[in-house]
Amino acid sequence: MKKITLSIGLLAGILTSSAQDTTCTMFDNKQVLEFDFKTSEILYKVVNHSKYYEINIKYGNVLCLHLYDGKSRIRKVITTFFDGGILEEVLDSKNNIYYSPQGAIKVSVSKPRFLIPCN
Repeated sequence: MKKITLSIGLLAGILTSSAQDTTCTMFDNKQVLEFDFKTSEILYKVVNHSKYYEINIKYGNVLCLHLYDGKSRIRKVITTFFDGGILEEVLDSKNNIYYSPQGAIKVSVSKPRFLIPCN
């Protein structure tokens, strides 16, 4: 009887749990591509003309951000969290992949800028 109760409890837990989903967005200069993380199928392409491109994330999901400008550039990335907190980062965008932190609901990515070295 204990095994049946335990089995039913485990089955109920598995059925009600929600899996974390990953969305992928790739930036290649002005072009923005969103694609399926598992199949690598391109869902849509957009040309970004605004200062920032905003990506909304469902609560609990993860954003895979692929910055592929091909040259030494930087991009400002502003992450907004569910509690209203904001994180601003300046990221290298030559060919790097970044993942959104837990609790992020919106990510804004700027246009690429020249990397100016400081001596």
